[in-house]
Amino acid sequence: MPQNSTSDRKAMVSMQHSGGKSGILSVVVAGWARAGNFALLGIFVTLLLIFSLTVPHFATVANLSNVLQRNSIIGIVACGMLLMIILAGFDLSVGAVGAMSSVVAAALIVHVSMVAGIAAGLLLGLVVGLVNGFCIAKIGINAFVATLATQVLVTGFLFVGTAAQPIYGVPESFTFLGLGKIGPLPVPTLIFAIIALLVWALLRFTTFGHYIYIVGGNRTAARLAGINVDRVTIATYGIGGLLAGVAGIVLLGETTIGQPASATDWPLSAIAAVVVGGVPLSGGVGRVSGAILGTLLLGIIANALNLLGISPFWQPAVTGAVILVAVGVDAYQRRQSERR
Repeated sequence: MPQNSTSDRKAMVSMQHSGGKSGILSVVVAGWARAGNFALLGIFVTLLLIFSLTVPHFATVANLSNVLQRNSIIGIVACGMLLMIILAGFDLSVGAVGAMSSVVAAALIVHVSMVAGIAAGLLLGLVVGLVNGFCIAKIGINAFVATLATQVLVTGFLFVGTAAQPIYGVPESFTFLGLGKIGPLPVPTLIFAIIALLVWALLRFTTFGHYIYIVGGNRTAARLAGINVDRVTIATYGIGGLLAGVAGIVLLGETTIGQPASATDWPLSAIAAVVVGGVPLSGGVGRVSGAILGTLLLGIIANALNLLGISPFWQPAVTGAVILVAVGVDAYQRRQSERR
């Protein structure tokens, strides 16, 4: 779905004040910078070619499959983060939610059943997301404070409930969800692809998806247009929490261990993937393709550094540099477009 520019947002606001809800939707779905996505795709393809020619074993089927598998979990989380960033928010609790879903699912799979474990993990992710949305929309707590507090709270409950000990005993058959393959593609990658397709369809074809863009562009104007901003906010954070729960279940499939201390890097990794994909934190614009490309771009860079034997301590520095360049280029392009 094309993104809306700053000028589009201004036009949207004026339409909203005049009561033209259908005009609002048409403005929101208007494109703002297709060239930005093409540039990102060009960078990704260029790096892929360079790494294939210069990094030993990078272009092998086994390694590329490994890249897809290892980055699919962050990609799932990034899809939920994309929705929240389009809404002009974000969620720092997704890592804690993923760990919680993994631990609870592991405990129930061992002591009850596999279906109960998966269902409970997903439900808890949804509930925490809805709580985040409620705190932000109804109570008025800043998204940073609300989700940070939730992250600390959930992590505390996890460590108390498990005495900081991993949950073992998940059957080996469950690893199909995290390590299995269907044809040449890893199962986590297929899950990531399905979720990305569903999020794309949500943003492109549903009224709720359009409302996410509108609320992210201007909450006040959205209220004046008759949109239930609180409901959109709560539902969006609920979806983000649910997808973090999905990622937690897939993580359990990779490790078969419910680890309370896992997934600590998910929030920043997911935000980085979305931002590198050309989605600004200011909200109102964003595409699923950007989040996918951002996830894979960071993934192939980390993989190439590993294959080259570069110290893992350098990887965060390289990731940070990529983020700075991506955000800087995006900010420059926006400033230039506003001057025209």
